[in-house]
Amino acid sequence: MRINHNIAALNTHRQLSTNTANQSKSIEKLSSGLRINRAGDDAAGLAISEKMRGQIRGLEQATRNAQDGISLIQTAEGALNETHSILQRMNELATQGANGTLSATDRTAIGDEITQLNSEIDRISTSTKFNGQTLLAGTFGSQLDTTASGIGVGNAGVTAIDISGATASTTYTIAVGAVGGAGTVMLDDGNGNVQEVALADNTAGVLDFDKLGVKISVNSTWDIATLAAASVGTGTGTIDTTASAAVNIQIGSENAAAQKLGISISKIDATSLSTAGVDVSSSATAATAMTTIQNAIDVVSAQRSKLGAYQNRLDHTINNISTASENLTAAESRVRDVDMAKEMMEQTKNSILAQASQAMLAQANQQPQGVLQLLR
Repeated sequence: MRINHNIAALNTHRQLSTNTANQSKSIEKLSSGLRINRAGDDAAGLAISEKMRGQIRGLEQATRNAQDGISLIQTAEGALNETHSILQRMNELATQGANGTLSATDRTAIGDEITQLNSEIDRISTSTKFNGQTLLAGTFGSQLDTTASGIGVGNAGVTAIDISGATASTTYTIAVGAVGGAGTVMLDDGNGNVQEVALADNTAGVLDFDKLGVKISVNSTWDIATLAAASVGTGTGTIDTTASAAVNIQIGSENAAAQKLGISISKIDATSLSTAGVDVSSSATAATAMTTIQNAIDVVSAQRSKLGAYQNRLDHTINNISTASENLTAAESRVRDVDMAKEMMEQTKNSILAQASQAMLAQANQQPQGVLQLLR
């Protein structure tokens, strides 16, 4: 028998400490509802859980983004609905004006109403806004509509075309007349980055400007910022927008092109619809106005159809994001949340073991008392 070291008591104390610590952990898990409260509980599980949490929160925000996109689309579509109604009324008035039985006074009254209706179309175009952004004035989505005709270049002459607000996703073209002659195409971004391409007459190719991220196709037309040619002839040229930069709606939790939806809305006003100058002063001009207005109706219909397609896509996007978020939440729960029934069982076990250890420690502390019996 030894009295300096009570091995039984030391062993029992160690077991008591272990059981008490395990009981404390069980109580912490039960009170928080989480299996992982700190990295020490499960380092790998914590890393996986945090990554999932980031994805879940990103998807939740993507859902709100998509809902904002739908609200924007509904705002624009509602305004276009009223524009449609105005155009239908204008078509009705033009049809009335095409009737030869009307007097000059009648036609003047019809023209006055059409003028006011055009003014209302312009007002709708400039006043339709969402979160401070004008939707129908041609500025939403960096829409650019520029035309220049009759571009002629003489010997050693330089013609510069300055385009403000240009973006990498917008293409500008100049069609050169049939008269031949080699030339030079120079693309300048205004920051000192210039790329020069020599062109033979009637050539085709692709012009790349990597610093701007612009890729321009050349096929009997030249995409340029500046053209200098020895002899181009008297051909005409037009600049038109074939693509516009869209406002991106982030519909995913990652920075990827597939998780963005670009929305662009064309300019819808009396000028762009060509209704600003319709004339109903005679039966013939009123008949022409009917065609113009019907074309304008088709333009608005096409724009509304595009917006409807955007909205339908966003509806499906929200449904898909909700499903993905639900599945990720379930997966994250399996990693991080505690199984309450199992942990209650562990807590009960550790509690009993701790109480038993306390009782046994008391017994172990009594063992050295037996030495006193030998000293009597």
